This record gives sequence, structure tokens and C-alpha cells, in this order.
Amino acid sequence: MSTSSTEGPAARRSWPALRQAAELLSSMRFAIALLTVICIASVIGTVIQQHDSMAGYVSKFGPFWAGLFMALKLNAVYSAWWFLLILAFLVVSTSLCIARHAPKMLADLKAFKEDIRVQSLRAFHYKAEAALPAAPAQEAQRIRQALAASGWRVRLQKRETPEGDGWMVAAKAGAANKLGYIAAHSAIVLVCLGGLLDGDLFIRAQTWLGGKSVYTGGGLVSQVGPQHRLSPANPAFRGNLAVAEGTASDTVVLAQPDGVLLQELPFAIELKKFTIEYYDTGMPRLFASDIVIHDKEGGGKREARVEVNHPVKHKGISIYQSSFDDGGSRLKLALVPLGAADIAPAGLQGAVGDSLPLNVQGESLTLELGELRVMNVEDVAQEQPGMAAPAGPDRGLAHAIEQRLGAADKTVTQRHLRNVGPSFSYRLRDAAGQAREYKNYMLPIDMGDGGPSVFLLGVRLSASDSMRYLRIPADENQSLQGFVRLRAALQDARQREAAVARYVARNLEGGRTSLAGQLTLSARRMLGLFAGVDAIRGRKPGGLQAIADFVEEAVPPAERETAAQALLRLLNGVLFELNQAVREAHGQKPLPEDDPQAIAWVQHAAVALSDVNLYPAAFTLELKDFTHVQASVMQVARAPGQAVVYLGCLLLIAGIFGMLYVRDRRLWIWLAPAASGPGAQAVAAFSSNRKTLDADREFAQIKARLLQLPASSCAMQPTTTLS
Repeated sequence: MSTSSTEGPAARRSWPALRQAAELLSSMRFAIALLTVICIASVIGTVIQQHDSMAGYVSKFGPFWAGLFMALKLNAVYSAWWFLLILAFLVVSTSLCIARHAPKMLADLKAFKEDIRVQSLRAFHYKAEAALPAAPAQEAQRIRQALAASGWRVRLQKRETPEGDGWMVAAKAGAANKLGYIAAHSAIVLVCLGGLLDGDLFIRAQTWLGGKSVYTGGGLVSQVGPQHRLSPANPAFRGNLAVAEGTASDTVVLAQPDGVLLQELPFAIELKKFTIEYYDTGMPRLFASDIVIHDKEGGGKREARVEVNHPVKHKGISIYQSSFDDGGSRLKLALVPLGAADIAPAGLQGAVGDSLPLNVQGESLTLELGELRVMNVEDVAQEQPGMAAPAGPDRGLAHAIEQRLGAADKTVTQRHLRNVGPSFSYRLRDAAGQAREYKNYMLPIDMGDGGPSVFLLGVRLSASDSMRYLRIPADENQSLQGFVRLRAALQDARQREAAVARYVARNLEGGRTSLAGQLTLSARRMLGLFAGVDAIRGRKPGGLQAIADFVEEAVPPAERETAAQALLRLLNGVLFELNQAVREAHGQKPLPEDDPQAIAWVQHAAVALSDVNLYPAAFTLELKDFTHVQASVMQVARAPGQAVVYLGCLLLIAGIFGMLYVRDRRLWIWLAPAASGPGAQAVAAFSSNRKTLDADREFAQIKARLLQLPASSCAMQPTTTLS
């Protein structure tokens, strides 16, 4: 007794707190608050790119916001612990709400409430009284049959009164409204449970409790230890598997916020052939994988074809076609010096993804071979030659090439789509670990400006930057050799002097020899400035900028434009003679002096010789040949919650339809003996969960057809008809 008296008050004090907690969890306000947070998190996960690197976030948003995103796990919203916790609370809240209200609703579905008092009927919003000709029992049967024929569920109850026996007709319709409420709330629970099952819940449990850890290093998949690998019996996972043509793999990479986990499969996927088809714009139209699935147990094989929106399912695991990649294409390259005399041409071979050591001008470099693209459909329009300014990849190649020396970008109003051939990218990494990325096109490209075809040499300092292109004109053999030889000659003082002498001799033929000295000095000075052997007040020497600096320094403002045009003509003339001498030295025929194509080549070469000073490497790599190897990237998933989510979606559709489009209606008609005569006195009441015009019309019809009252309010056809 004493124990009970001691624990009783404490227990009674604890119950209100538990009831309040249950009330909060099962309340509509709490569920709406959770749904609001989930919606906001979903918007954040859509706006902010998920699973990007820290460097990518820093370049886009700055170090402060990048650190905040990482701290709040906004880089992986859907697998963040707080997002999973909110989903779990929403499941609990909605489940409690269903447990709280569903029994009452189910009980209400069975109840006809035929015991309602007559006085209560007269208090309803929809009510009517009428005198009927037949006895109460006969009228009750007539009304029951009419209501049942119209889909109402009807129950009759006979009562004894001092005036005589009476009948209560109780009917109801629209039970799907309450079932819709239960179905919609159950759908929320099912969808959230399916999301939790198909999310990282099981993977997180294995990292927290199962001794597994996230792998943060690099290297080959075969070198990753067992503590970073998940068993084939893992109930739920979703990751990517990349397979090159002619190879097989049985390991899926699961991306995690701070690394990866490896998921073992109960089978291996072999890629026999990868097929890709393109639109005229260069966008992929179709890509599919012809695969062979090799079971580890039993050794069975199954051939299948995986296409976009046509997955293959095997042993409860779905295989989707996600994307494609390079599978290790083999490249044959040529190292081409850009005029540096101490760099010898060389041949290189490697596969995409390889890292090759290089030693150039005494500097140790690492060549990292990147992506090979065998097809590049670009928007090529007329623009001025020069080093390209950055542009987005969706703006086309011509928009990626802006005018040099601050000229405005010209918007392309007409698209000139053309396949410009293969390209490849690579990185040059120095001993300190700093790297620049390069992208070169294999074939020279006609830019549509009437000039010679050009080789495009792209470069950018970081992955967040856009490519800037150096355009080098191709010679008559569609090679870089003409430009390389001209650049080497420009760096040679004796060849520059010989070119100046040739230019002076050709332009002073037939007289005016007194101007030879002045013309020689001018040509020598311009060529020296352009070659970078002279400087203006410590400014960076070389190129057209050096000549522009000279004009700004030595010419009055009013005469600068005229002087600049004259000096450019002088420079082009000397370069033309330098190119003629180079061609003669290599056994080639001189170019005709009046040939527009030859003049255009020299003009484009002058711009390229100026811009090559901005190119960060003293050499470039030329793609000579390649063997293309495709790789398919497939998404592999075991999703036990998929069926649960589908069921939840069906219930949600049915529930919303029931709640919005089905009205819960009740009808009571009390039939008592008439005060005088053989007839019956009827008192009717009607209720609906929503007061609408449909309810007004339906009750007006009930009065007209069942109670035989005037139907002045039934001019419009009612929604629910009675037979």
C-alpha cells in the first residue's frame, strides 16, 4: 500500500507530460512544420549541386559559405542525418495521427446514428417536414428502396411512441471521404518509409555499428580494403558502376559526403558493346549497353541490353543506363615545340587516365591524359582571330573566342553547327603539384572568316574557369610546322636581320635608296619589339601589345591611329619576308606576293605569334592517332522501398480524390403516424461535410422526390440523382 501511495502521484504527474508529447507529435501543426522543413531542404538540394568538391563550392560561393554548406551537410542534403531524422519524425507524427483518428472514423463509417432524437433533427441546417399519404411503415419502405437504388446505405429502426409506432430511416453516402483521409495520411507514411529504406539508412547503420568506414584515398578498386566494402547482402544501395568495352566489373561505387564506399554485387557485369547515336547538334540521341551478367553462384550467364528508361533487373537489383565515359582510349601524341630551340620534337603514347613523366627545359613535369572526344559539334561563326576569352560550353566554340586586346564580344545571331573532329584534354603538373588543363583539337578548323584553317589550343588554370583558345593557322599541308618554323626564325637575330634586308630591298626597288637606312631602322625596331628583344619602360615585351605600347609612348594622340596602321603594314611585310626565307631554307616554294591566301596566313600568323606569349607552355601536344575505347556508366540499385513508394503514391492519389471530390452525407427521416387520418408525418434532416451548392441542390431533390414537397429550389440538375 505504501509503495502504491508513493509511486501513484509521481506516475500521475508523468502522464500529462507524455500526453502532451503525444498530442504535439500527432498534431497537424507539427506535421505541417516538418513538411515545410522537408520542402525547404528539397529546394536547397535542387539549387545547390550535390556531392561537389570543397574546391567547387569555394569557387562558386566563397570560403565562408562553402564551409557552412559542409558543416550543415547541404552538399548531401538527402543523406544528411538531420534530413533522415526529420523524415523519421514525420513518419512517427503521421502514424500517431492515424492511430488517433482512424478508429473513430472507422467506427463512424459503421454507425448510422439512427437513435438520434426528433428534436435534434429540427436543429439541422438542412431540415424539412411534410405530410405523406401512406402509413409510416409503407413510407419507410418506399424511401429505403429509393435511397438504396441511388447508392445510399440505409437502415430502418422501428420505435414505439404514445401516438403510435414510428419509423426512423437513417441513410449515409460518401464513406470514401473518410477513407480518403486515412489513405492520404497512410500514403505519407509509406512514401517516407520508402525513402528511408532506399536512402542511406542501412549504409549509415553499417558505418556506425557494422565496422565499415568511408574510403577517402585514391588508387585502384582492387586495392581498397574490406573495411570499405559492403556485403552483397546489403538490403539497399544505389551507386555507379563504370565498365569499359571488353571488361567486366562487380563493384559499385557509393558516393558519400566525405568519400566513397564500395558495394560488392552477387554478379559481374561485362560490357560487350556500347552504342551511342547523336543528333545533328552533337547531343547524344541514344546510348545503350549490350551487357552479359555473370552470376557468381552457379556460373550462369544472361545477355541483356540496357538503355535509357529501359533498365534491366536481375536478382532484385536494377541496372540503369546513366551516362558514358572514356574507357581508356589509347592516344598517339607528338610533342611540338612552339618555337623554343632547346625543345626537341618527340613522340608519346599513352591511354586516357595515364600519367607520364616529362622533362622539358630541365623542368620535371607530369603529363596527365584526360578526356578524348571523337565528335565535337560546335557553333562556328565569323570572328576575329586571337586568344579566346572564356565562355560557357553551351554557347558554342565561336562564342568561346572573343576578340583580343579588349575588343567586345560579337553575339552570334546565326548558328553554324559543324562537326570539327576529335579533341583531347590533358594536364601538365609541375613539381610543386600545380596543374594547368589543356584542350587541343586534332584537326584544323575553318572558322568561316575567309582565312586559313586554324588549330585550336585551349588552356585554363582551374576547373572552374572556361577554356581560352590560342588559334594557330595551318599551313598548306594542314600542319603546325609552318607556324613553328616561323616562330623559331623570329627568335633568331640573324634571320630577323635577313628578313629586314629582304623587305627593304623589295620595297625600294627602282629608286628612293636614300630611305633605305630609315626603313631598315623602322623595320628592325618593329620586328625587335614584336619578337620581344626590345621593351618599352619595363613593360612585358613581345607581341602586338609591345607595338601598341610603342605607339602610345612615341606618337601624339592625334596621330596614333594612322601610325599604328602603318606600323602593322610594316610588321606584316617583314613577317612575310621572314616566312619566305624560312620556306626557302626548308626547300619549299615561296608564296606568291599577291596571293590573298598567303597574305591572310601571314596576318593570322602575326596574331598567333603575339598571343603565343600568353600561352603558359613552351610546347603543345598534337594528337596524331587514337584507338577509341568506350565505357558505360550504369547506375545499380537495390531499392526495397520502391514498391512501398509506388503503393504510397497510389494511396495518395486515391486519398486526395476521396477527400476533395467525395462528400460525406447523412440523411434522417422520422416517420410518425399522422395526427388525423391514415397518413404519416415526416421530419427530415440532411448533413454534409461541406456546405456547397451541390448540397443545396441534393437536399432540394430529396424534398421533392421523397417528401413530395414543392421543388422550387431544384431548377438545376442535382449532382446526385435519385431514382
